[in-house]
Amino acid sequence: MKKNSILHRRCSIHCYFLAGILFLSACRPSLWGTHPTPTYVLPILLETSTVTAAAPAIPPTPVTSTPHADVPFVWAGEAVPPLLRELISLKGFQFTTTRSESINYFIDVHPGDDDLPNSSTWTFALVAPFPTVMDDIHARDLLSAWNASSSGPFHGIPLLMDESTRMTFSALWGEPAQGTLRVVPADQLLDTAWSEMPAWAIIPFETIEPKWKVLTIDGQSPIQKGFDPSTYPLIAHYEMTCSDDCPPSLAFQNRDADKLATVILTGVTALVRATAATMEKQGILYPGEIVRDMLLEADVTHVNNEVPFYRYCPPPDPVQQDLKFCSAAGYIDLLLDIGADVIELSGDHFADYGPDAMYETLAIYKENDLSYYGGGINLEDGRNPLLLEVNGNRLMFIGCNIKTEYATATDADPGAVPCDFDFMTGQVAYYRSQGYLPISTFQYHEYERANATPQQILDFRAMAEAGAVVVSGSQAHVPQVMELYDDAFIHYGLGNLFFDQFEKETSIKQSGFIDRHVFYDGGYLGVELVTTFLQDYARPRFMNDAERNQFLRDYFAESGWDFPQAGP
Repeated sequence: MKKNSILHRRCSIHCYFLAGILFLSACRPSLWGTHPTPTYVLPILLETSTVTAAAPAIPPTPVTSTPHADVPFVWAGEAVPPLLRELISLKGFQFTTTRSESINYFIDVHPGDDDLPNSSTWTFALVAPFPTVMDDIHARDLLSAWNASSSGPFHGIPLLMDESTRMTFSALWGEPAQGTLRVVPADQLLDTAWSEMPAWAIIPFETIEPKWKVLTIDGQSPIQKGFDPSTYPLIAHYEMTCSDDCPPSLAFQNRDADKLATVILTGVTALVRATAATMEKQGILYPGEIVRDMLLEADVTHVNNEVPFYRYCPPPDPVQQDLKFCSAAGYIDLLLDIGADVIELSGDHFADYGPDAMYETLAIYKENDLSYYGGGINLEDGRNPLLLEVNGNRLMFIGCNIKTEYATATDADPGAVPCDFDFMTGQVAYYRSQGYLPISTFQYHEYERANATPQQILDFRAMAEAGAVVVSGSQAHVPQVMELYDDAFIHYGLGNLFFDQFEKETSIKQSGFIDRHVFYDGGYLGVELVTTFLQDYARPRFMNDAERNQFLRDYFAESGWDFPQAGP
């Protein structure tokens, strides 16, 4: 989807604006290369829906049979992963454990790094339970752990894996030293790891799910956009050999970069007061300078901009006392420079300067091809779910403002839309049943604490129960806790992205999350938590290792995950 740094070419769903709205922003030259643009899909609105998604069909496990002359049989080594066996079975082959002269096809792990014509390439992931603070492992520590000589962060903790994974890496690295790993049935790996924290495991890429945290190895991760397989140690090849010529199309892979999509969700943006004053002094693009490249890399970057752009906005006052906010129209360049794709309009301050400012803001978004949801030109426009397709992944965004005094959209007036849970859960359930992966965000009540209130928990969980895979609070000035609920990830509040609301230089309101969600081949793999610290009342920077480790420990404990951690 990404990304021109100044002007982004995308399709907007919302194309009906009042006649006479002025389009203010001129076209600007591109400074960054473009990425594939997603397909935007017109939504079908339902007042209420109880449709639920059907369970996906699970391919049957191939049956080992006695060879027959009319059936192409394959002998497979124990290292061959179950999914690869299924893919070969779908080509009309059957598997046997009997090696005889009647067998013409053989497949097993290939110990070399070369990608042969009839070999399948399999990517594995190094994982730990989600509430693990450790992020990165050196390849040398992983390999030395295999040989019981490691002093790395997981020293003395056996690697968990299933039998086929053990056979694979035994062929690649040699037999492991005694006690360095433990074989666990694939369907018990996750529960075993969570019950034994700290724990780590090696799993095939196709078995990644939200309750796992994917650890990087020397900075490389198969769920990240910049992944380089050539420098990653957890790649295996399974070679097909044939007595005669091998048939075509028997080479497979379990990771296709073209099926991967990343979506970044952010917290509060309000380019006002001291934030705006800093921009006037340091430059409009100053707030995004440090996090810009990370935001640009995502396929979809979400910004919750709570404030309208308005040509008559007064100069910023860093000590402004009232809470009536607007931003200069030219500040849109900051959102374009960080690669914003989707704007959430559910914020409290969208209507602060009345309809004229809202119409002008919507015109600016339209001219710059920025899609929006959670608010709009009227109630119907704002309630529309935003539908798009990115690398084959069908995504849905829906949002609202729970505080009716700020939700000004009506049948005839612009503004943020009020929360209607019957309507929203119906929309989520319907689109989930149609193969979409719903993302639900809220402008909720703000709290000065990390934990969520009982009502907040009920409201957020309702969206997950309807089928949302991600439920995220956009409102919080204080970062809030998170949970893994059923198959969904719920984050009750991310904190500030670009906003000056903190009282002193050590305020918790300076800390925040940027959540990078990963989707693959129509499924949700999970989230990577990016942690930030706000400086100069305007610009977030990445936390250093000590800050991040303590921040994650605190928030995992607040979230109910007070587990022992690997490392010092």
